[in-house]
Amino acid sequence: MKKKLLIASRNQKKKKELQQILCDLNFELITLDDLPPLPEVEEDGMTFTENAVKKAVTVARQTGLLTLADDSGLSVDALQGAPGVFSARYSGPEANDEKNNRKLLLALEDIPDVDRTARFVCVIALASPDGQVQTVEGSCEGRIDHILKGNAGFGYDPLFIPEGFEMSFAQLEPSIKNTISHRGKALALIKPVLESINMGGEVC
Repeated sequence: MKKKLLIASRNQKKKKELQQILCDLNFELITLDDLPPLPEVEEDGMTFTENAVKKAVTVARQTGLLTLADDSGLSVDALQGAPGVFSARYSGPEANDEKNNRKLLLALEDIPDVDRTARFVCVIALASPDGQVQTVEGSCEGRIDHILKGNAGFGYDPLFIPEGFEMSFAQLEPSIKNTISHRGKALALIKPVLESINMGGEVC
C-alpha cells in the first residue's frame, strides 16, 4: 500500500505542476481538496522559508499526514527584490494574476531590458506529523518582458523569460519548464528525501 503524501495547496494549476513532477514517486499524492475543510494557514512570514515551513508543519499536524508545502515568488532586481514573498498579493487584497502582472509592468515601464533581471524562487518544506521538517530551495534566473506571452502556467509566467530562452514560462512545454523552473529544481532536491522516507527513513 502506497504512503500518502499531502500537497498543501488548493491552487489547481500549482497542484497539477507538482503532480506532474512527482508522478514517478511511489506515493499516493493527495491535495487539500481531497480532505475535509481545514483552517487556512496565514502566510505571514517575511521569507519564503518561513511561510513554507509554517504551512507544512501546521497542515501535517492537523491531518496526521506527511505534508509537502511550497512558497514561491518573483524577485525583481530593479524593484529591490519585490514583489518577493508578497508575489501573490502584490496588487492588494483583491489580487489576481492579471492585476499582479499589470502592476509589475507598470512598475517596470521605464526600465530598459538590461535592468529587467529577475528570478523565481521556490522553497519547499516537507513535514511529518511529529514536527520534523526539512527545506530545500530552487531558483531560476531570467528577465521580465514588456508584454505577456503565452497562455500556459500561472502567476507571472507570461512575463518571465528564463535565462537562455526567448519564450516565456507560459509558452514553454510543461516538460521543459518543469526541468528548468524554480519549483522543478526544488522538487528535484526533495525527491531523494521522499524516496528515503518510502524506504523507512525519516524527514530529517
